[in-house]
Amino acid sequence: MPDGVPILEGMSYAGDVTPQEAYDALRSDPQAVLVDVRTRAEWTYVGLPDLGDVGKPVVTVEWVRFPDGAPNPSFLDELRAAGVGEDAPLYFLCRSGVRSVAAAEAATAAGFAASYNVLEGFEGPHDPAGHRTVSGWKVAGLPWRQG
Repeated sequence: MPDGVPILEGMSYAGDVTPQEAYDALRSDPQAVLVDVRTRAEWTYVGLPDLGDVGKPVVTVEWVRFPDGAPNPSFLDELRAAGVGEDAPLYFLCRSGVRSVAAAEAATAAGFAASYNVLEGFEGPHDPAGHRTVSGWKVAGLPWRQG
């Protein structure tokens, strides 16, 4: 493990952070990378975080494939092909913070030293009316773009 990045007890990845904490880390650490593990359909129709003001791209690698939902057997290879280094702090984001846990666990097991899950994801959980308006990257008012 790199200095200052212990695996928390009971977790098989570096830990959970809020969307704001992830954004702050992306702004302050030149090596930090945001990895969006949602599907191509989600990136296209729902939107993507916008790190333009940070001067970084969002790395997009599907954890599961669209449209069949099958696990992406090339996930780690695609992550490496995107130029993500094993020593870089990685912040994994999905829709609600579930797939991103699995991605952070897989990355940690594969030797990526500092893999974090972004709690609440891009859209967060459902409100009582079934809409995703409770929390997440978008609701936190962090930069994003659609289409």
